[in-house]
Order: sequence, then structure tokens, then C-alpha cells
Amino acid sequence: MPQHAPETTHRLVPAPGGRIHLVEQGTGPLVLLVHGFPECWYSWRHQLPALAAAGHRAVAVDVRGYGRSSAPAAVDAYRMTELVADNAAVVHALGEDTAVIVGHDWGADIAAASALLRPDVFRAVGLLSVPYTPPGGPRPSDVFARMGGDEEFYVSYFQRPGRAEAEIEPDVRGWLAGFYAALSAGTMPAPGAPDPHFVSGPTGTLRERFPLGPPPAWLGERDLDVYAGEFERTGLTGALNRYRNMDRDWEDLAAHEGAPLTQPSLFAGGGLDASTTWLADAIEAYPVTLPGLMSSHVLDGCGHWIQQERPAEVNRLLTDWLAGLP
Repeated sequence: MPQHAPETTHRLVPAPGGRIHLVEQGTGPLVLLVHGFPECWYSWRHQLPALAAAGHRAVAVDVRGYGRSSAPAAVDAYRMTELVADNAAVVHALGEDTAVIVGHDWGADIAAASALLRPDVFRAVGLLSVPYTPPGGPRPSDVFARMGGDEEFYVSYFQRPGRAEAEIEPDVRGWLAGFYAALSAGTMPAPGAPDPHFVSGPTGTLRERFPLGPPPAWLGERDLDVYAGEFERTGLTGALNRYRNMDRDWEDLAAHEGAPLTQPSLFAGGGLDASTTWLADAIEAYPVTLPGLMSSHVLDGCGHWIQQERPAEVNRLLTDWLAGLP
């Protein structure tokens, strides 16, 4: 008799910033899934049933400030140390002592910081799209200010509260559709076209560089409705406040400058993703920065939204890696 995958369960659990909304499927060792910008737990919709079927308790959270999780008003409530505390609180609220943590985009940085600061809780770490770079180096705002010449890098553009919100919030659904397309294989701007990671001058917007045409193949109308519905309800400030804490993170994590992640680890990125190509040196440094690396992959022809663009392949990479953990 065929077995049916267990149903997903939505829960709210206490955390330092209020409450964290999570979606859970399956039983077994806990795997915590952390999304990036601008997404929510739903970005793991393909992984939840696959991990559950492989014998894991798969839990996808809404990061603080997103979806149905609490959204504190203070900008500094979104610093990395606070998000790490949220993740540890989720593990304990679920009755577990330890978990594997997997993150995508900003979630990869959050997962890495969680593994770095709470190795007692996070026994292995998987990073999707954004390679691990140890804390340290120049102040982030100084680095971003030097990027792009006469153009402004998107992280700098996001810094002033209200500025990016004024671009996005009048048409959340349209903006999200364009942003997802701009970083997806098959719909991203052609080489030589204006780079959607930058804006032109003080009055430029990201949206003016988004591609026109159909959405990427991975993004159905219902998928876009889910994302748009969440951000139309919450606004974008909580999500954007993550970017507004990068200098605070640099200060908070100064004592860990150059620190490697020693837990068993995995990395997977898209071959067409700027996060992978710009940080190629970080991937080359993995023998030093990720000495526990068990599995590393760059998927040819894949963009930024790796677990949604290539769900079957990512599911296989994750389940194979998890099966091999000590």
C-alpha cells in the first residue's frame, strides 16, 4: 500500500523577538530551513515533503519581520545575533536540543552565523546560493559604496528606511514578479544589459531594470499570489531591515573575524547567479573556511532561486548529504 506524505502543520512558537511562524512536515532528526529576501517559508515548499519522505522533521520558518512571524519596530532588532537567537529558540520550542540548519540567500548567512555562534545547537549547516565568508574585512557600507561607479549597489539603495519601500509597496505583486525574473535562469537580463543589482543615480529604481516578458518557469500564478499576499499584508520594512544591520553585524561579530565553520557542511549555488560568480574566491577558500565541507555543487544554467528553479536536484543533494551526516 503506498504511503502518503505527512501533512504540513503551521505553528507559532515563542522567540526573543516575539513569535516565529513555522511550517512542519515529517518526523525524525530536525532540519531547520531558513529563507532569504524577498520570500517566506513557502520558498521551501518543494523541500518539506522531500525531506519528510526521507525521514526528517523538516521545519521552514518565517524569519523575523516576514510572513506571520513577529516584526519588531526597531531597526536594530534585525541584527544577525537576534536572528540566531530566534533560530535557537525555535529548536528548543520544538523540544529538540540540536538541528541541522539550511539557508538560502540571506537565510544562508543566517544559517552560517547560527552555526558559528551556536555550535551547541546547530550540528551541520547547508548553504544555498550565498557562499560562506567569515566575519571581518572592511566595513560593509564602505565596500558597497565603492561598487558600481556612478551607479548605486542595491544594498546601499536599501539602507535608508522608506526609500525602497516607496518603490515596492505601491505594486508589490508586480515588483516581486520582476525581481524574481531578474535573478532567474531564462528570464534574467542578457549579458551587457543594465545590471538589476544596481540603480542609476539618486532617482533611479531597481524596477526600471527588471526584464519584461513572461515570469520564470518556476513561478506560477499561485506561487506569486502567496508571496505577494504576504508582503501586501506586512509591507517590506521588516525584510529590508536585515540589510540595514550589516554594519552592526560587522561590529557584533568582530570577535569571530576569520572564523571557519567546522560542522559538516554543504554548499550549492547556481552557475548563473551573481552570488556565486561574484563570490567565487569564497568558494575557492572552502578548504580553509569550511573544513567540514562534505558536498559542494554549482548547478549549470541555474539562477538565484535554486531550490525553486531546480527542486528535484536540490532535494537529491540535500537528502544525500543528510544521509551521510555522522
